[in-house]
Amino acid sequence: MKLNENGLRNREIWESRGYALPKFDRAKMIEETKENPVWVHFGAGNIFRAFHAAAAQKLLNEGIMDRGIIVAEGFDYEIIEKEYRPNDNYSILVTLKSDGSIERTVVGSIAESCILDSGNAAEFGHLREIFRKDSLQLCSFTITEKGYLLVNAARETQPAVQADFQNGPGRPESYIGKVAALLYERFLAGAKPVAMVSTDNCSHNGDRLHAAMSAFAEAWERNGRAKAGFAAYVSDRTKVSFPWSMIDKITPRPDASVEELLKRDGLEELEPVITSKNTYVAPFVNAEETEYLVIEDAFPNGRPALERAGILFTDRETVDKVEQMKVCTCLNPLHTALAVFGCLLGYTRISEEMRDAELVSLVRDIGRAEGLPVVTDPGVLDPGTFLDTVLNVRLPNPFMPDTPQRIASDTSQKLAIRFGETLKNYRKTGRDPALLRKIPLVFAGWLRYLMAVDDEGETFALSPDPMVPDILDYVSGLKLGERFDPEPLRPLLADASVFGVDLWEYGLAERVLGYLEELTAGVHAVRETLRRYA
Repeated sequence: MKLNENGLRNREIWESRGYALPKFDRAKMIEETKENPVWVHFGAGNIFRAFHAAAAQKLLNEGIMDRGIIVAEGFDYEIIEKEYRPNDNYSILVTLKSDGSIERTVVGSIAESCILDSGNAAEFGHLREIFRKDSLQLCSFTITEKGYLLVNAARETQPAVQADFQNGPGRPESYIGKVAALLYERFLAGAKPVAMVSTDNCSHNGDRLHAAMSAFAEAWERNGRAKAGFAAYVSDRTKVSFPWSMIDKITPRPDASVEELLKRDGLEELEPVITSKNTYVAPFVNAEETEYLVIEDAFPNGRPALERAGILFTDRETVDKVEQMKVCTCLNPLHTALAVFGCLLGYTRISEEMRDAELVSLVRDIGRAEGLPVVTDPGVLDPGTFLDTVLNVRLPNPFMPDTPQRIASDTSQKLAIRFGETLKNYRKTGRDPALLRKIPLVFAGWLRYLMAVDDEGETFALSPDPMVPDILDYVSGLKLGERFDPEPLRPLLADASVFGVDLWEYGLAERVLGYLEELTAGVHAVRETLRRYA
């Protein structure tokens, strides 16, 4: 059993082993997509294959859509060269359900895979041709939050971006510059309408994409590299829209246990590839069953009937509320709490943490007792039901190979949104944030985590976080089993860019320091503190 057109000709073998196969005429779909493309997606990673491509397949199977997706990768070209094309753009979606069952789906909704490389005349020329087509309705993105950044940590324009500003759309090097060049092609072809839909997991993602595109359009016009009117086209919502969206689906990197399961089914050539850019890709993607995608319904050239695949379309204000509900209350704060304490307690799976009585009590209280009283209710999704699914289905799923170490990445940039907004909402609703107990415990837990010493007294590697080198200066005086001077921590606890608010002004700094003193008392102090308070 090989994952390609030839290997899938014997459908009976695949179906007898429990694989759901595409139910549409794939050759016809590919032909019609190339002739009149509707949907281009930038970012060929796991979330795209597990969510967007799977949603398109549902509609293709039901005859609601007749064209598939054209995927383009602009960061790591080897994903296309070593994974997509050798498998004829097929992939296997392994859905790991909390009840122990597993669904295997061969996803064939990708019509073609492209390399977003302006230095490759054939590849980039083909994409330019696609962008000239009247039929193109939307371009979606999963390029990570960092993909939209045009500046570095020092707020300086990145060298590749600065060069692209000067050199124009002919051969840009930056990711957004390359996409902007394609959008410029659509402008030159008659200012044709299109929706540019970021589905990355970041706040007001559409605005981030619009700001980046506008920066290129304005720079190119200013430098005489683009015709007058391009910047106005990019900012005309009747021509080019940048809808907000909220996406939620856990898709960890391909897991060895899933690979072994597929091999036992008889699949060949499943070995993952680690690219030269350290991307870990495989012919399959493993993902949880629960998924949400809410999109602002702003599509100037129309759109596929994606609501038939379970995607919610609404207005911008409601998308914002859904995001706040998820990110600030019902999921992300719980994830961060489990990440911090999971690393300290030596856990390597989130699901294992959800069998730990103290940690379950901690995240339940963060969500229900401290979060729900001030939650933003979007109306289209019930916060209580969403939270119950997180606590009882998603986080405890024993088949999801997600790790606290992965989720602990970039924590310094997450605390302000995941917890700070709840603190602000307490003030807005007349409640005293100083009464909170579990959120300050997470803050203290994160400071304890920064010591890079677990609860057994053994060192461990901190997860990647660009702000950690600067923050480590504040916690350098922390030693396990020794009392610490709280004064060096004072400015950090006052830093609203880290915690969302000044913890001194909100009456929580002393509580955080008190918890931290207990957490650093010695080996097993983390466990003892959790037992005491959770």
